[in-house]
Amino acid sequence: MAGHSKWANIKHRKAKADAQKSNLFSKLIREVMVAARQGGGNPDSNLRLKLAIQKARENNVPNDSINRAMRKGTGEGEVANFEEVIYEGYGPGGAAILVEAVTDNKNRTTGEIRYLFSRHGGNMSEAGSVAWMFRRRGYLAVDRKKCGLDEEEVLLVALEAGAEDMESDEESYEIFTAPEELTGVQQALEQAGVPVEVSEVTMTPQAALKVTGDDAVALLKLVDILDEHDDVQRVHSNFDIDQPQLPGQSGPVG
Repeated sequence: MAGHSKWANIKHRKAKADAQKSNLFSKLIREVMVAARQGGGNPDSNLRLKLAIQKARENNVPNDSINRAMRKGTGEGEVANFEEVIYEGYGPGGAAILVEAVTDNKNRTTGEIRYLFSRHGGNMSEAGSVAWMFRRRGYLAVDRKKCGLDEEEVLLVALEAGAEDMESDEESYEIFTAPEELTGVQQALEQAGVPVEVSEVTMTPQAALKVTGDDAVALLKLVDILDEHDDVQRVHSNFDIDQPQLPGQSGPVG
């Protein structure tokens, strides 16, 4: 889940993922497989594969499973005919939603995603209807409490390594890069003693849409449900929500 980035949203997403290991493992393995199929099996020359392997290892996916997925992706052994599909639509409050999925049955997945949109106050739309609102970028998140440098020092390290921008709030630093600069910026931060909590290539909104009240609650529910679908790899949205109440959370997000 990625809207107008808020550190509490990231923590919420990671906590949910940790509670659903079997679902998470399947998604991580699919990402390794598809990345290897598209860009080859060498992570040194395939950034997407490198990031997929890194994320899989961070979530304790066994090396044997990772290597098997890479071999399948490069055509060694039998492999299901997985394909990438992008779904676009709108949620409660008019928020744009972009869904990245990997499926071996496009018709089934399309029907299920369309149903989830309509069942939870949104609607799936035509290809290209919301994609133009997003930009593919590298994204890194740093927990301020674990960081030994102040904001100006973190910004300086990031910019010198090739970052484009940094945003901050009382809990986090969020750093944005061109996709190809992500690894270099992460390495520079870690060498400077800045631990990186999240590192990924994602779709960031060109502008944020404020969503409030019941629409905010319904929107977060829709995004969570889409994110939980077995075939969905990532869900992106342009929402900006100040104080939604997430299930099981007593405090505000944002």
